[in-house]
Amino acid sequence: MVIIKGGEYIPLYGSDSVKVKVASIKMDVYPVTNLQFLNFVKENPKWRRSNVKGLFADKNYLSTWQSDTILGINLKKDTPITEVSWFAAKNYCECQNKRLPTIDEWEYAAMADEELPDARQKKTYNQFILSWYETPKTNKNKIGSTFKNYWGIYDLHGLVWEWTGDFNSVLISGESRKDVDKDSNLFCGTAAIGATDLMNYAAFMRYAFRGSIKANYAMRNLGFRCVKDITDEKL
Repeated sequence: MVIIKGGEYIPLYGSDSVKVKVASIKMDVYPVTNLQFLNFVKENPKWRRSNVKGLFADKNYLSTWQSDTILGINLKKDTPITEVSWFAAKNYCECQNKRLPTIDEWEYAAMADEELPDARQKKTYNQFILSWYETPKTNKNKIGSTFKNYWGIYDLHGLVWEWTGDFNSVLISGESRKDVDKDSNLFCGTAAIGATDLMNYAAFMRYAFRGSIKANYAMRNLGFRCVKDITDEKL
């Protein structure tokens, strides 16, 4: 893990966004790998494919594995784990005495390129992100395949989409979480069309994606990494 020094940033929720404060945290340098998750399910039988309840993972959960404790023939140990639900990812992190990052923590860390903590204004950086969104099967690439960013973290962009702890809190209007699907459709359909630059469009895609998934979904291009709180405010 590496330390990400906290600060403020403006999330691209919409035109009326305000600055959000992000506390310092520790974040995994790489996404969780197939091997790491394999060891986890061996130690926690309730998360094996044959044991997991549908409420906590859909039928795609670890569907490319040969069995409960054997990876698929085409899966490598050092590629990111995918086909895991939010519930499984959350429990994995908790078993490591860690947690999933919040959306703001993830976005704050992911603003960085190799040189700057916030590279969102760079056209080349946003072109790289959008190019990845259009590239198939990047989940088969091993961890560390992308650049090392300002904080010392790899693969926030370029490998797999990643779960956040509060993924279903985006784009909610009023007091009801039932608004998520409606708002995500509006957000994707109107805000993205009105985007004036690549930075906004890339962010719109991430927020729309998060607003369209459910906690028991297990998808082939969706993985995760963990973070840990820091108690020392002097960092």
